[in-house]
Amino acid sequence: FFYDIFWVFGTEVMVTVAKSLDGPIKILFPRTLVPGPTGKLEMSLLGLGDIVIPGFFLALLLRFDAHVAKVPCFPTDLHVPFPKPYFHSALLGYVLGLATTLYVMIVFEAAQPALLYLVPACLGSSLLCAAVRGELKELFEYSEEEEEEDEEGEGDDKKDETSKKDD
Repeated sequence: FFYDIFWVFGTEVMVTVAKSLDGPIKILFPRTLVPGPTGKLEMSLLGLGDIVIPGFFLALLLRFDAHVAKVPCFPTDLHVPFPKPYFHSALLGYVLGLATTLYVMIVFEAAQPALLYLVPACLGSSLLCAAVRGELKELFEYSEEEEEEDEEGEGDDKKDETSKKDD
């Protein structure tokens, strides 16, 4: 988050590298539908990190939604319907944050670190959803590591029982 802000506002490095590299690290889209004085469309770019980092957060919120709905992790059935309020609120926050980024980029005609707008939008929408639902504590305490430790602990107990039977 701060890295993105520093390299976009503090230096020209991020913008220069992003404009000069041709590869699957950015998405280009037109700012307008009318070509500029050079005959080319003016393009804006969205870096891969501006999609991937919020995507990880959205995926975690989808897992939290499944946890709250008591959907079993194993075996996984991808077609089990369950409510997804955190995922949908953060997805809406992402879209609004992206729209804000584009608006500011077009109005000020300057590169903008998208994460500057995406992070508060995604975090704010998920925290607002948790506050409205009265689940702030559950959201902050959610961890998948606890489940893994429980499963590992059960396996150790079974090993101990097996070794006692062998004796």
